[in-house]
Amino acid sequence: MRILMGTKNQGKIEGVKRAFERYFENIEIEGIAVDSEVGAQPINKEIIVGARNRVKNVKEYAKKHNLEADYFVASEAGITNLLDDWIDINAVVIENKEGKQSVGTSQGFPIDEKYIDEITSTELGKVMDKIFKGNGLNTGKGGISILTHDEISRIDLTENACMMALIRYINKGIWE
Repeated sequence: MRILMGTKNQGKIEGVKRAFERYFENIEIEGIAVDSEVGAQPINKEIIVGARNRVKNVKEYAKKHNLEADYFVASEAGITNLLDDWIDINAVVIENKEGKQSVGTSQGFPIDEKYIDEITSTELGKVMDKIFKGNGLNTGKGGISILTHDEISRIDLTENACMMALIRYINKGIWE
């Protein structure tokens, strides 16, 4: 099964690979750098818009370069206050070769209000680098690994969001 993913981020690619491998065999993922067409720090609806734009852009790349795939995937992280408190979540959009899309999100973690202005003017990663002095944030584990004392990584959040998006495809007869 061939998957084209709208990123070169190895942590996100690994999370998607782990999710697909739970349900499918012979997974091949190629990461392609494409634009999300949203700001560096997606906020609220920009999270899903960015993921959808990445899927659209990876499909356009595939068409231009004559690449075929069974699935096109994108993952976008961002902050939202749509549940009243600020939380960081990952959203994954999966589109199959027939054009049917599915969306999933990860569990979220709280962001203290005192950091919101700085995060929205830069991005969460830069603020976390400052707070944690860059202590392992670029290892693929992400800041969530530090915040959970190595219990959850960025890879885990992406895997979780991807599994939620896969529900449409692994339950075809029931969920559609």
